[in-house]
Amino acid sequence: MNSGTRRLSEVARHLVQPAGIVSTAWPKVRDTCANLGWGFDNWQDGAGRLILALDAEGLYAADTIVISIPRQVGKTYLVGAIVFALALIIPGLTVIWTAHRFKTARETFDSMKAMARSDKCWPHIRDISDSHGDEGIFLRNGSRILFGARENGFGLGFTGVGVLILDEAQRVTEKAMDDLIPTMNTVANPLLFMMGTPPRPTDPGEVFTMQRQDALDSVSSTWAEEDNPSVHGIGTELSLYIEFSADADADLDDRKQLAKANPSYLIRTSERAVRRMRKMLSDDAFRREGFGIWAKVSVHLAIVMPGRWKKLIDIGPEDDVAPEALAVDMSHGMAISVGAAWIEGPNAHLEEVWAGTDVAAAIDWIATAAGRRIPVVIDDLSPAAQMVPELKARKVTVIRSTARYMVKSCLLFATRAKAGTLTHAGQESVNDALKGARRRPIAEAGGWGYDRRDSTAIIHQLVAITLALAGATEKHRPARNSTRSGRRGTL
Repeated sequence: MNSGTRRLSEVARHLVQPAGIVSTAWPKVRDTCANLGWGFDNWQDGAGRLILALDAEGLYAADTIVISIPRQVGKTYLVGAIVFALALIIPGLTVIWTAHRFKTARETFDSMKAMARSDKCWPHIRDISDSHGDEGIFLRNGSRILFGARENGFGLGFTGVGVLILDEAQRVTEKAMDDLIPTMNTVANPLLFMMGTPPRPTDPGEVFTMQRQDALDSVSSTWAEEDNPSVHGIGTELSLYIEFSADADADLDDRKQLAKANPSYLIRTSERAVRRMRKMLSDDAFRREGFGIWAKVSVHLAIVMPGRWKKLIDIGPEDDVAPEALAVDMSHGMAISVGAAWIEGPNAHLEEVWAGTDVAAAIDWIATAAGRRIPVVIDDLSPAAQMVPELKARKVTVIRSTARYMVKSCLLFATRAKAGTLTHAGQESVNDALKGARRRPIAEAGGWGYDRRDSTAIIHQLVAITLALAGATEKHRPARNSTRSGRRGTL
């Protein structure tokens, strides 16, 4: 082991350990690697201890190992060494190493072949298959390490997989997870790796992003991605999360920041290699792949995690209690949703209270329900803005939402949901809208709003209740004595 290198706790920006660790299988694996002539830096030694950590029953403490790591840090070497050692220690072990594209899978296979052909490892190898579509390393004890691309359907139909590696995890889809996770169902103590760089906006990065968010949230309920602080600790989830990254506002030519992101810089990764990568990649790509920096506003991150949203369901106030505010939004197809918000003490309750397609009927209902005392919020850029003149003519108090107001509303909604000071009625229309909603950056300070550019995303119900929440929060004197009901009898 290279004792002069930094420890994992010193180089990882985020390090979230699974609970219940009582021992680790790492020493045996590390000794096996040493016998093969492979050593590790201190941070790799620390990562190995946590990757192979065991609980009181002797099972792996982490059912999922999630690693966000820049290029050229030593990921393939570390995981490859662990895989080879496990394949030697456990006869008959099946390892599947998948990447999104065949090119990446092939590069990893070539690296692993070089490891397999080393003088001390080669006597344990029975065969190496270079045939296209059947790339693999086969050991004399019956273990095998197979490589392939998910885009070609690799992995489907396998059973008894003891180690599953999802490389390029930033491109892992929910369908790929559904296809590949069952391959491990018959194994008593499997290992699942997900590792990659922060996803591009065009990547299907929801799975990787949610794994990251779940891990960070499990340690600190006050963690905010926009601030990018360091999170270290023991989480409540059965996963291990390790992230290497520079500061969010790092200068891309600052070598101190590069050393933060890449613990192998100038030890195993040369300055020449870094310069080559910097030259070949755009600034945005190098920020993600060279510095490991996640976007301040991730388009892949769920507005509210599904499990948390389900826990926030509540019946809300009685039907004769008027809301503090209403809000209206319309879809691209001109479907209308009216949201309402009630605030009682520290808590807020949100519901969709009217839905339809008739603009005149919506105006009539809103004018009657709101009167002059209940404010109605409408975004200036929404098709619903066409209702503003008529509502004002009927003496309704209309708040016109701007981009700044939308940022404030969305952040308020997400913050309350995370803190548990928000409830909702569990309405299917709102639930579906939340599932389809994605964030869109607004300005440069980490603000965001709902992305309404996709006409197939039906999210106007979510926009309506979110704006209603902001309107209700700003109203300091709730209309407690109003006899008007904020709910529509039949939607």
